[in-house]
Amino acid sequence: MIIAVDGPAAAGKGTIARALARHFGFHFLDTGSLYRMVGLAAIRAGGEPITAEAAIAAAKSLDPSRFTDSELRNEKVGDAASIAAVIPEVRAALLDLQRDFARKPPGAVLDGRDIGTVVCPDADAKLFITARAEVRARRRQMELGSADYEAVLADIRARDERDSKRATAPLVAAADAVVLDTSEMDIAAAVEAAIAAVVAVELKGRI
Repeated sequence: MIIAVDGPAAAGKGTIARALARHFGFHFLDTGSLYRMVGLAAIRAGGEPITAEAAIAAAKSLDPSRFTDSELRNEKVGDAASIAAVIPEVRAALLDLQRDFARKPPGAVLDGRDIGTVVCPDADAKLFITARAEVRARRRQMELGSADYEAVLADIRARDERDSKRATAPLVAAADAVVLDTSEMDIAAAVEAAIAAVVAVELKGRI
């Protein structure tokens, strides 16, 4: 079984996707981390702002074992990842890696921005996790500690614009995705709703 979990930054999709993987006993892949790896590798190769050439070269030679999660989780790398993600050659280089992972038995949960529309359009269950930009900015601000709220909100909106308007694999809910707005939900409620949505899809598939 393949579960696709898409959505914008700080909507809760990563937390939900990990919880789904634990609940169902499936493998988990944060596809956004792949783009963060590309972004960080491009920064290391050519500095900032990253160039398309550096990003493409990084994607084609990507070795996930060379990165630690802690070095990927900052705004600088996140911005570089968002820039790299609009480059068609970067997306093409990472596509096979993601699809191979999705086929792992007994199942896989992939978290990203184009899983249900491009990477795994035939996924058994598709969720699109979203929340209001203001709510997502507050969540990200709490993660970052002393960050300025207005600056975080501006960054969230800029990334939304960049992701939704890109020509290749724009951020959009798949036509058959279950849209889950977590603006008014805590983590437990959001995870419960996501599990229920996947179970409903499973049951529907058996009828």
